Amino acid sequence: MTVNGGMSVANSGILKVAMPKGRIYKQASKLFRQAGLPIPEDFDDSRRLIIQVPEANMEFIMAKPVDVPTYVEYGVADIGIVGKDVLMEENKDVYELLDLGIAKCRMSVIGMPDWKPVIHPRVATKYPSVASQYFREQGQQVEVIKLNGSIELAPLIGLADRIVDMVETGQTLRENGLVEMETLFQVTSRLIANRVSYRLKNTAIQELCDRLGVAISERV
Repeated sequence: MTVNGGMSVANSGILKVAMPKGRIYKQASKLFRQAGLPIPEDFDDSRRLIIQVPEANMEFIMAKPVDVPTYVEYGVADIGIVGKDVLMEENKDVYELLDLGIAKCRMSVIGMPDWKPVIHPRVATKYPSVASQYFREQGQQVEVIKLNGSIELAPLIGLADRIVDMVETGQTLRENGLVEMETLFQVTSRLIANRVSYRLKNTAIQELCDRLGVAISERV
């Protein structure tokens, strides 16, 4: 089935889930099992990109976290799990259904402890849209530099005055002599849905939300 100028939505009864690789996946799969879904334990170590779980009437598409909202927006996945940081950066046309309360961290402004304000500072980040909006709201004019990895390196080698990045424990920052200056917002992973799938598969999606909601409340 295709909708909205070529966007495709699977018309089978299988619920297709875009699942990020890495730490979010490990926590999310554990939450799914706590919700009573028959996700095999060896799931966590699989290298397959598409994993079918017929017992749960689900299919998991293993993706890079940043790609999950795109798969959901275009309907190749009915639902997906993604960090709030990616949702805010990508700004995709999807429904945000549920805060899963997993993969907790924060988006912060980071720099050297002896940093001093300069005119038109440079800020390195994986999240240029988020960073630009934040500094614009603060009335600060900055040059945002997009990087894809090792953001902490930027202030150490003089590429940027500050960085905007995710912080979980802060261990990497401490080991590299960096400090958090400001917290932009707290981050957890969210369950999102394709708008058309949410209508066509509402019963299955709502049942999943209900089961996950119970599992989340039991963990609090």
